[in-house]
Amino acid sequence: MLDAILGGLQGLIAGFAHLHWSNPIMIAVGCTLLYLGIKKGFEPLLLVPIGFGAILVNIPLAGLMDNGGFLRIIYEAGVLTEIFPLLIFVGIGAMTDFGPLLENPKIFLLGAAGQFGIFLTLALALALGFSKLDAVSIGVIGACDGPTAIYVASQYAPHLLGAVSVAAYSYMSLVPVFQPPIMRLLTTKEERMIDMGTVKKSVSKTTKILFPLIVTVIGGLIAPKGLPLLGTIMLGNLMKECGVVSRLTKASENEIANIVTLLLGLSIGATMGGRDFLKSETLIVLALGFVAICLDTVCGVLFGKVMKVVTKGKVNPLIGAAGISAYPMSARVVQKEGQKYNPRNYLLMHAMGANTGGQVGSVMAAAVMLSVLKGMGII
Repeated sequence: MLDAILGGLQGLIAGFAHLHWSNPIMIAVGCTLLYLGIKKGFEPLLLVPIGFGAILVNIPLAGLMDNGGFLRIIYEAGVLTEIFPLLIFVGIGAMTDFGPLLENPKIFLLGAAGQFGIFLTLALALALGFSKLDAVSIGVIGACDGPTAIYVASQYAPHLLGAVSVAAYSYMSLVPVFQPPIMRLLTTKEERMIDMGTVKKSVSKTTKILFPLIVTVIGGLIAPKGLPLLGTIMLGNLMKECGVVSRLTKASENEIANIVTLLLGLSIGATMGGRDFLKSETLIVLALGFVAICLDTVCGVLFGKVMKVVTKGKVNPLIGAAGISAYPMSARVVQKEGQKYNPRNYLLMHAMGANTGGQVGSVMAAAVMLSVLKGMGII
């Protein structure tokens, strides 16, 4: 008994002896992510495994990210091979309804406008001295699309993967916090009260089946480097809409998505070791990621105001905020904000159209940037 106690004390002393000053800070960060996920309900499926992974990797002598370590095996098998983010996209596609977008195709422009922040932040990162690959990885944070950000960073800026992935998922969970003030700042009360009516459901099943096929072919021809991203989300959507592979659709939505989300979250947390994470570069990436997402929201709302003028007051500019890829969270934010000023207003389906446009737009933005870099011979 005494030997066991002494052995435990020696292990404790050895652990504290190898504790780097950054480890307690990152353990506190992990606990904060757990708090946001558990207590505040901010994207718990993501923040809980990320937070716990951050705690695990910052415990000295465990060696979980050493060669052969538990977290290292998961990270190399799923993140470095691109498998995790691509499988997540199959699930996203299976859960996405492009109906509202197809009912009102011009709303797709809001999804495109919601990506301008990516390119503006890309330019800012280049101006700050980041390499082209690093700048692209940082800019993609503005898509508010975790799988896309992870896919790009893991392949072309792996040293930034921890900062990029944490920024993408953390800011995505905080959409209900930072979007409403921007929406109110850029719109008038009269604009927020605009009633767009209900969405008519007239899109045929054939159109819904053809849509993912057409987008895959055209998008692949325009930006072939991003075809894995675009192809997987459209595969998931095709399975949903064709109606003949319901077992595969349900598995993509549930079992596969849940297992991959758990492993992906742990892998992201595993990149948050204190010695590597707590650098000035990380703080700059986090700041630029926040700028990117805010700029995406600004550009979306401003383009919504342009559409309001063009349509002579038929478009509520608030739906432009849903042009980012935080699906369907930002659409819900638009609905909630609109009903504050007009209780009879029902903007959800219109915002869902912009939101699905943003989902496709974010993938296309990343695909275009990667294809441009390939054309320049950088990748």
